Amino acid sequence: MKIFVKAKPGAKEESVVKIDENHFEVQVKEPPKQGRANSAIAKALKEYLGKEAKLVSGFASRQKVFEIAN
Repeated sequence: MKIFVKAKPGAKEESVVKIDENHFEVQVKEPPKQGRANSAIAKALKEYLGKEAKLVSGFASRQKVFEIAN
């Protein structure tokens, strides 16, 4: 299953907000440098969903697509 994520790196607090079935907004404290924010977003999604999340699109964009393991 693919989900669409609006990323907000460099936030003061970390959060995952479910907008609808396939759209999420994720705030992480990590800066968008050297893939650190992408890793933090994948980790936050794993904790929220309880499943592995793999970034498949949007490596350098705020709009990202993650593949969720079934």
